[in-house]
Amino acid sequence: MSFVEILLVAIALAMDCFTVSIVSGVISRKAAWGPALRMAFLFGLFQALMPVAGWLGIHFFQGWIESFDHWIAFGLLSFVGGKMIYDYFKGEDEVGFNPNSLRAQVALAIATSIDALAVGISMACSGYSTVSTLYLPIFIIGIVSFLLSISGYFLGIRFGNSVAKRLKPELLGGLILIAIGIKILLEHLLSI
Repeated sequence: MSFVEILLVAIALAMDCFTVSIVSGVISRKAAWGPALRMAFLFGLFQALMPVAGWLGIHFFQGWIESFDHWIAFGLLSFVGGKMIYDYFKGEDEVGFNPNSLRAQVALAIATSIDALAVGISMACSGYSTVSTLYLPIFIIGIVSFLLSISGYFLGIRFGNSVAKRLKPELLGGLILIAIGIKILLEHLLSI
């Protein structure tokens, strides 16, 4: 793959991170650099590591990974989204979904990076024969995911108050996460 192709793949992989980061910012409604940097770091890290896992697993688990990775992403995103919707309907006085918690950020990072396993598998099949050939693509994927995630988080905070006046962020966020999970599932099921 050329540099431009790698960059386009990185942007495509980071779109889910960007969307989830926007939703997290909308829910947070106030700027907090610590949680924002941690979320962006985790999203970038998982987006970079999943292609390596896919590349390593191609020799041992190719059919197995490809057969259910979309179900894992769908399940995780639906679970987190469903919890957000549940918290919304539970009431104002209950503690809702906290996108700034480490647990929520790790779950979201895993869920949004499952597709990157398939990228690693495709890299193994398209000439990336040694680990050293993966350094540049992994770096670019991680950096792009980090940058888009931090941008999305602060965009969500910037515009979150106006969105929150019209809709409850937990409900909107939950619906968006479930929609991303359905999109991932349908992309894989319809490509078979």
